[in-house]
Amino acid sequence: MEWTYILVLFLIGFIGSFISGMVGIGGAIINFPMLLYVPPLLGFAAFTSHAVSGISAVQVFFATIGGVLIYRKSGYLNKTVILTMGISVLIGSFVGGYGSHLLSEQGINLVYGILAVIAVILMFIPRKSVEEQPAEQLKINKGLAGGLAFLVGIAAGIVGAGGAFLLVPIMLTVLKIPIRITIASSLAITLISSIGVTVGKVTTGQVEILPSIIVVIASLIASPIGAKTGKQMNTKILQAILAVLIGATAIKIWVNIFQTWF
Repeated sequence: MEWTYILVLFLIGFIGSFISGMVGIGGAIINFPMLLYVPPLLGFAAFTSHAVSGISAVQVFFATIGGVLIYRKSGYLNKTVILTMGISVLIGSFVGGYGSHLLSEQGINLVYGILAVIAVILMFIPRKSVEEQPAEQLKINKGLAGGLAFLVGIAAGIVGAGGAFLLVPIMLTVLKIPIRITIASSLAITLISSIGVTVGKVTTGQVEILPSIIVVIASLIASPIGAKTGKQMNTKILQAILAVLIGATAIKIWVNIFQTWF
């Protein structure tokens, strides 16, 4: 592998993870399109959608470990929420990750396109603040929480994501979980989800080891820097940045899909 190609992969991982760190998500929703489109634009061999989803899965796994370690003594990790949604999302993400090898390249891109549109919509749904309370006193609808987590796991597993960009708004708006508990617990749930996705991708040969290592190293460096930068920025600006990036990618994906269909 040429050093210039290694540098390109590192920069993709760094930029994607920096942005992800700023807006507080696992990163697959950003890294997926960058890995898919940037290398061929610079004259390098293009990754397949299967390979991109595999690299993204490994990156999300390592990116979420640090966040969980930071919150482990915070008092905001709710065991009921984590176990209920974590087990469901683990099963769903493994099904999605393993079953994704049966989908065509176009099929994986289609799933990403749908998820990207949903993510942009969810960003702009008004959210009523939920009163903070001790994590151990929180009560949730376990059936609803488990069912939604399972569906998110399947869809996110296909594209190699942990699903945080969908889990967080669901936990806030549907399950009415306080923001601090949502942030901490969603990290743990996403970590569990990424285990299922990664196992599913690895067992079906969709993970390219060296590119994954490069992107993971970049992620471990860039994510904390992005998180520190994000704390100093207006949340409306962060939301707009993410919405523009995901929206532009969604348009690109859908244009390609329609060109193939028609």
